[in-house]
Amino acid sequence: MAASSPQQCCNPTTNNKKKERGEEEEEEKYEKQREMIRTLPKGRGWLTKEIILYQGCWLPLNWGLEGALFVQNHFKARPTDIFLAAFPKCGTTWLRALMFATINRSQYDFSTHPLLNSGPHSCFPFLDLYFSNSSSIAANLDALPLPRLFATHMPYSLLSKSVTSCGCKFVYIWRDPKDVLVSKWHFLNQIKSKDLPQLSLPEAFELFCEGVSEYGPFWDHVLGYWKASQESPNNILLLKYEGMKREPAVYLKTLAEFMGVPFSPEEEEEEEGVVEKIVELCSFKNLSNLEVNKIGVEHFSDELVIENHNFFRKGQIGDFKNYLTREMAEHLDSITMKKFSGTGLIFGASTQ
Repeated sequence: MAASSPQQCCNPTTNNKKKERGEEEEEEKYEKQREMIRTLPKGRGWLTKEIILYQGCWLPLNWGLEGALFVQNHFKARPTDIFLAAFPKCGTTWLRALMFATINRSQYDFSTHPLLNSGPHSCFPFLDLYFSNSSSIAANLDALPLPRLFATHMPYSLLSKSVTSCGCKFVYIWRDPKDVLVSKWHFLNQIKSKDLPQLSLPEAFELFCEGVSEYGPFWDHVLGYWKASQESPNNILLLKYEGMKREPAVYLKTLAEFMGVPFSPEEEEEEEGVVEKIVELCSFKNLSNLEVNKIGVEHFSDELVIENHNFFRKGQIGDFKNYLTREMAEHLDSITMKKFSGTGLIFGASTQ
């Protein structure tokens, strides 16, 4: 058979037809996706007008659901990747700073550290929003330095098999749901569109108890990562916010060892050494008083722009006592006891 001529191989008409077929297939795929979305249950949103129930998790349509579909269909994880995962308002801002500072402690001097001039959310990508071309992090995923660090609020059940079975690591932090509720209510009321009415605390309480809030239900979120940690203890580290607040240096050493960058005996023994310097650098007091976190702005996407000071409200244990009635607190405790029965995830007990 005669070989094709260069003219035949590069026939513009053939190339155009292939391009058109590709565009048609892509449009057909997105139309099926849009049709699927139209059939999903909808609920009252805290940040947006409504949220959508997708595979058992409540997500905002314009970024939460799109982010989940991106991760499920396009994201390729590597065995060396490390994920910071959590339900919103469980301490991710603090833990993000700790992870970044620990992994990169040999690269930066503490007097000129990037965290002094950039908000913690600029340290590494928030994967839920990475699908957006206007994301504040525009670097190509493949070009990120190893190990790649990613943050996500997605429950474990929404992650694709390519992520959960590749051998990568997850650092998961959770917190007393009573403080989560209060913190989330304050935060989302501050950053929501001015066109939407304020969500009252009693309304937020009822929705939270029913599991209807962004990335909820809270208890399913925690249990998903807990169950995965029971199956793969070397790949998933569960941390309790309250324990970290009480003994940050102890937990930081555990975190560093899990990430594969343990502190050397010299680093641990040195007075006012590396461990203590990282704890101080990433402390709520230090970060919240930095100029960048007082007046800076984080552009997650065109639709989600957040002033950095909103990430630093109190960071206290037990702040719920200033907002919830005794009946509210007891009701949340009863739900938690029932949901976490038999797991060891009882509030007040360390997960380590």
